[in-house]
Amino acid sequence: MVTIGFSYPRVAKYSAAGNRVTYSGGMALGRGVSVSLEVESASDNNFYADNRLAESETGVFTSGTATVTVDGLDNAAATLILGLPEPESVTVNEEPVQMQGYGDAMQPPYVGFGFVWATQQDGVISYYPVVYPKVKFGIPGEERNTKEDQIDWQTQELEAAVMRDDTTAHNWKRVSVTGFATEEEALAVVDEILSITEE
Repeated sequence: MVTIGFSYPRVAKYSAAGNRVTYSGGMALGRGVSVSLEVESASDNNFYADNRLAESETGVFTSGTATVTVDGLDNAAATLILGLPEPESVTVNEEPVQMQGYGDAMQPPYVGFGFVWATQQDGVISYYPVVYPKVKFGIPGEERNTKEDQIDWQTQELEAAVMRDDTTAHNWKRVSVTGFATEEEALAVVDEILSITEE
């Protein structure tokens, strides 16, 4: 099957008590543009006997880096994934203006990250819910260009460390075995896993 789409990135705050994982405060991360994952794994462990390869243990997942591009982060999503403090009020012309601080008070939390993956095979389009159960987003860079004759669409690129969750399975990714006929059905699974009840 061929990938034809990525949509509806979601995030929710991750917490674990023993091997029980829960999520809270979930929301849309932004409108999805692209996502990629680089995986690091331990080397294969090969055993040789009688002058040939006799046994092999495949390397296992050790860590990963997800690169997520969205149309842009609003303050609520940035606050969630970067652990931003409460905004401070500045008075301008006798009117309060809320200013978000990015400084020592930032404490990026672990979050769950999910999205809908679209595929096509033999003319049939399917939608799969995908969840990385435990990630931590890094502080993103910024680039802004001045407006010219035509709009230069500018997006936000985010990087997140992907790790195993604290369940007994130690999952680093979850994806449905079969696809759904609609994005809405796949998104409902993502929202269920991340305990997102409303936009």
